Amino acid sequence: TRYGTVTGVQTCALPIFNTMGLLTLLRKLKKTDQEARILVLGLDNSGKTTILKKLSDEDITHIMPTQGFNIKSLLHDGFKLNVWDIGGQKAIRPYWRNYFDQTDALIYVIDSADRRRMEESGVELKQILDEERLSDVPLLIMANKNDLMNAMEANEVTEELELNNLRDRRWHIQGCSAKTGDGLQDAMEWVVGEINSKEKGEEKEEKA
Repeated sequence: TRYGTVTGVQTCALPIFNTMGLLTLLRKLKKTDQEARILVLGLDNSGKTTILKKLSDEDITHIMPTQGFNIKSLLHDGFKLNVWDIGGQKAIRPYWRNYFDQTDALIYVIDSADRRRMEESGVELKQILDEERLSDVPLLIMANKNDLMNAMEANEVTEELELNNLRDRRWHIQGCSAKTGDGLQDAMEWVVGEINSKEKGEEKEEKA
């Protein structure tokens, strides 16, 4: 079975520590038949918020670091995607687990031009994928900033993160640039396709 492939709105910021309010919000946003919940994680400065703003045709000139989280609703191929963009600073990462429940797809953003932090990024990704609540959740790696001269190619990132060892989920890596928009549409199409496939599989199981 081939698990992985390689390919070269509403916003609100709420206190990350208010977990009771967070859980209520999570339940409200999830889910109708044509709605999905996507979790976006990655180290600080990887470009998570910039990617979402670019997808929403918003100005990306001045992006401030995400201190808590942003929620964006993106419409794509008839789907409403409720996208949770979580801050990536080291002090915030222990709280990522508060957002794992009811996730339909996981997007992990990498700064492909920052070779110095690639190992750190890989360690954080492994810890996320070991989380039971995210088992079987499709994984999209967005190798961002590939417009920069020193950026690693998608296949290099695949090797660095040992993605070919993943056997418990479908995954895809997409080279992209939040600045130019290259690769973003292809990335979202893969996510929507995976969510569609998963829901069709669940419907067949129910009928059986």
